[in-house]
Amino acid sequence: MPTHHIVSAFDEELKYLANRIAAMGGHAERMVDQAVFALVNSDHGLARQVVANDEFLDIGQREIDEKAIVIIARRQPMADDLREIIGAIRISGDLERVGDLGKNIAKRVVAVTEARQPVRLFRGIESLAELALTQLKDVLDTYASRSIDRIGFVRDRDDQIDAMYTSLFRELLTYMMEDPRNITACTHLLFCAKNIERIGDHATNIAETVYYIVTGAQMPAERPKEDKSHKVTAQATAAADPS
Repeated sequence: MPTHHIVSAFDEELKYLANRIAAMGGHAERMVDQAVFALVNSDHGLARQVVANDEFLDIGQREIDEKAIVIIARRQPMADDLREIIGAIRISGDLERVGDLGKNIAKRVVAVTEARQPVRLFRGIESLAELALTQLKDVLDTYASRSIDRIGFVRDRDDQIDAMYTSLFRELLTYMMEDPRNITACTHLLFCAKNIERIGDHATNIAETVYYIVTGAQMPAERPKEDKSHKVTAQATAAADPS
């Protein structure tokens, strides 16, 4: 009976970590979605709300860290259980960073909307955010189900996010070259786009952590983890512009 009680209590502790990750994941998704909506629709009130909501993720990460340390000290877990706890620590850190990136987008809403930009630029931001949020949702679903059948595809999709970000970078740079008055707003949009691209990287990190939790092995390390914006120059952009 005492052994059964200990096992049951341990299971509840692990379940607490999983539930806390699920809550953080849902919150991070909403923050990014709302930040992009606020950016596109010049919604300053929603932007302020997103900034304030970041505290939930900060608290969540601290709670998971503290709980995990107590569990390790008390239970001395091994193998699957230890990976589960270490994985929760790593995933909570990635989700906290996703929240920070969403908050950073929200902070730029006022600066961007002071000079309204062409709709096509906001559509690019929306498309990039949709892809990154799909990536995040898929990896969180994978964590909840512990099914790694599609995890390779989820990780490889990060290349699509990088390619879309590079294209948007080039478009914003062209727009700044056309009219220097666009430089301030487009610079803020570039930072927003980079924040979204980084969200895709954190989603990919989570996918790799889930794979480690389930299999005990690391995924191959040869995945390229960078966009190509560092290769875009003003001269090349001007030459590619048919006008």
